[in-house]
Amino acid sequence: MSEDIISADNLSVVVNAKQILKNVSFSAKKGEVLALLGGNGAGKSTTIKTFLGLMTPSSGTASLAGVNVAMSPDIVRKKVAYLPESVMLYAHLTAIENIRYFLSLSGKTKSDNEIADALSRVALQEKAWRLPLGGYSKGMRQKTAIALALLRKAPILFLDEPTSGLDPVAIDEFNRLVSQLAREGATILMVTHDVYGACHVANRIGLLRDGEIVGMFDAPANGNIDPKKFIPPSPGE
Repeated sequence: MSEDIISADNLSVVVNAKQILKNVSFSAKKGEVLALLGGNGAGKSTTIKTFLGLMTPSSGTASLAGVNVAMSPDIVRKKVAYLPESVMLYAHLTAIENIRYFLSLSGKTKSDNEIADALSRVALQEKAWRLPLGGYSKGMRQKTAIALALLRKAPILFLDEPTSGLDPVAIDEFNRLVSQLAREGATILMVTHDVYGACHVANRIGLLRDGEIVGMFDAPANGNIDPKKFIPPSPGE
C-alpha cells in the first residue's frame, strides 16, 4: 500500500479559546485529489493554514510525505505549492516577470522555453504573457499562479476555493488541469464550497461542518458523483 502524502490524524486547532478543528482525520495518496466541502466557518482555510505551518495544532498531527508539519515547517513547505482564493501576484509585472521573480525567491531558474511551455499548458493566451497582471481577469491570474506551481514542480498542491469567481469556461479548464496534474503524480488537497466542482475533479470528498468531518465519500471510477448525497453546508458561519 502506498504512503499517505497528505495526512491529518485527529487534528484539532484552538484559536482564542475557540475550537476551530475538532479531531479531523483524512489522508490522500500520491496522485489523488481530495476535496473538503464546507460552508464559511467550517474550518476549510484553517485546515490548509495548519498544513502550511501557519497555524499550530492544539492536538493531533498534520503530516506531508510522512513529515510532521509542526515539527519541520520549512522542510515541508519546499514540497508544497499553494493557490489561495485571491492570488497574490504583482499587478505591475507581466506573467513572465511574476514567474521569474517568484522562482528566484525559491532559488530556481527556468528557460524561456520552459516558461512558455508552462503558460501554454495552462491555456493562458500568448498575447497576454507580456501584459501587466493589473489588466488580467481572476481566471488569468489563477492560470499564471498554476503555471508557477508547475515550474516549481511541487509534488503537493493546496487549493483554497480555487474556482471562486471564475466563469464556467474557466472552471472547466481549471478542473481539467487539476485532473491532469493528479495523473502526473501530484497530490492535491482542495477546499471549497462548490459541490459540483468537487464532484467533477476529486477522487474523494470529505464533508467539513463546524470543524468536524461528518462524511467521507469515494468517487466512482467514471468521476460522476450525485451531489444530492452530500449534506448541505451549515448556514451563516
